[in-house]
Amino acid sequence: MDLYDFTVTNIDGQSVSLAQYRARVLLVVNVASKCGFTPQYAQLEAAYRKFQGRGFSVLGFPCDQFGHQEPGSEAQIKDFCERNYGVSFPMFAKIEVNGANTHPLYRYLKAACPGVLGSESIKWNFTKFLVARDGLPFKRYAPADRPAALEAQIESLLA
Repeated sequence: MDLYDFTVTNIDGQSVSLAQYRARVLLVVNVASKCGFTPQYAQLEAAYRKFQGRGFSVLGFPCDQFGHQEPGSEAQIKDFCERNYGVSFPMFAKIEVNGANTHPLYRYLKAACPGVLGSESIKWNFTKFLVARDGLPFKRYAPADRPAALEAQIESLLA
């Protein structure tokens, strides 16, 4: 099993097979519009623009499980991201990343790349998973890890 086995719903409500990202390096992030880490959208977009031509993409998954920091509808989230941060990377429908209703993609990512002390739960918004070209999760990053600080690791996977 790899990331390409999953189907998700994009922010416009359409079903998307992640197989369309085959052979790309991916940064999968649970995002929120009203979080202290929300300004990371700017760095996520910058990394996307810098590396997309070399086979890189950011995949944003809004989540409202942490402090009700993503209360809006998909249309409101899309508008916020485009208007405030010029987000052009793929965004998806709101999902749950913890608990009984954890999206299967996140169940897979968390099992493949556990966090501190082997914990699988997502601690907060803007947890990041770097996925190699083979569709296998490579590394998990904490919410405080700035996207700009991941560029060397992204470069190495693109090489």
